[in-house]
Amino acid sequence: MTETQTASVAISETISEAIAGELYADGHRLLARVYYADTDFSGVVYHGRYLEFFERGRTDFLRLKGVHHTELAAGSLGEELVWVVRRMEIDFKAPAKIDDLLVIETKVADVSGARIYMKQEITCEGRLLCAALVEAVMITKQGKPRRFPAGWREAFLASK
Repeated sequence: MTETQTASVAISETISEAIAGELYADGHRLLARVYYADTDFSGVVYHGRYLEFFERGRTDFLRLKGVHHTELAAGSLGEELVWVVRRMEIDFKAPAKIDDLLVIETKVADVSGARIYMKQEITCEGRLLCAALVEAVMITKQGKPRRFPAGWREAFLASK
């Protein structure tokens, strides 16, 4: 690998970590800008986009905890596994608008053998826009639930 290629890989890895947000004592925080494509005809964020913002928050929380969707799907734990949302309760409080800088917070509420319960909030300038309670499970590609490895459970609960 050339010096330029090595530098490029290092920069990519640094950026990848940076755009995944940050872990803090109680959970994970991710920033997201609202773009035109996120809004509906009335100029506010389309309600379905909040689910996408929450998904980004959960995915990057897991990424920073060392759990990667692509590795699971490729069989890194001995079989092909995927994450699925089993249940989600959403409370829309106020609209986000184009150019708003959103803060997506993800906190672990509880972890059982095969389920993780997360509380998520989207805020803008300290104002709560949307809150969600999420139950997610890890399953095989055939739909059978799988227990979390012991290390994961401990890592998830460390954020509680």
